[in-house]
Amino acid sequence: MKVAEISLELDRARNLGPVRDIVIPPCPELLTALGQEVALGDPSPGEIARIASADVAMAAALLRTVNSPLFARSRLADTVEQAVAMLGVGPTVGILTCFLTRNAMHSNSPLLEHFWVTSTRRAIAMGFIARQLYGVDAGVAHTCGLFCHVGIPIMMRGVRGYSGTLVEALARQDRSFTATENAAHKTDHAVVGAIVARTWCLPPVTVLAVRLHHDFSILGDMHFPAEVRNLVAMGLVAEYLVARHEGVLRHREWEQHGALCLVHLTVAAEEVESWIDTLYPQFESVART
Repeated sequence: MKVAEISLELDRARNLGPVRDIVIPPCPELLTALGQEVALGDPSPGEIARIASADVAMAAALLRTVNSPLFARSRLADTVEQAVAMLGVGPTVGILTCFLTRNAMHSNSPLLEHFWVTSTRRAIAMGFIARQLYGVDAGVAHTCGLFCHVGIPIMMRGVRGYSGTLVEALARQDRSFTATENAAHKTDHAVVGAIVARTWCLPPVTVLAVRLHHDFSILGDMHFPAEVRNLVAMGLVAEYLVARHEGVLRHREWEQHGALCLVHLTVAAEEVESWIDTLYPQFESVART
């Protein structure tokens, strides 16, 4: 499958396939404003603070994060402006993106209680990995990590019987997660997540990476941009880091494709193991905030 074919696939799925009746929530206005500011290339801390202040709950979440034990500040932030100054624009944008995305796709399902914690940890891990490497923007990596599985809450809300499929997909070891989804619903969370990313006008590289984040055959396919291939490889490393933190003893995709991803990124396994300890405080902070 090539880039143009993926675009056609998403069009067909949205207009003719099983996804056509799924309601995709509109992109929050504040997230659109945030994306427009970031797209300028040199976002203004003052404008980022203004966007953060436009929603009381979001501003409170930002202040709670910057004043958490994770940062061990000698002086607490009293205002959103101070929070942005202390965190920096990049981390602030990541926190706000997580907050707005989560609120736009709110679900009361107990199956998804842990979903956003894991998604936020994956986003943190991908941003961290990007800062260790070259050629991938940390902000793009963070957003990609957050959106990789965003199709799951969308399918939970809009596809009959998906909650049972989700339980089955998490439990099965004989076939992949997406294979179980497709067997039951003729689509999967990678397709739905890519449609959400495209509908929300995320960068094309993010849309492609979300669609392909379980397809490791593309790592050697030069038809795809290098950044997309790097994001797919980084995504599995991030999944592994989060799984280790959460006590998952076996990770099927990591066992099958982890070594290939490390070779692609030119990262040693020992380095990845050291990242587990480095990321521990940030992962733990997610559960508290």
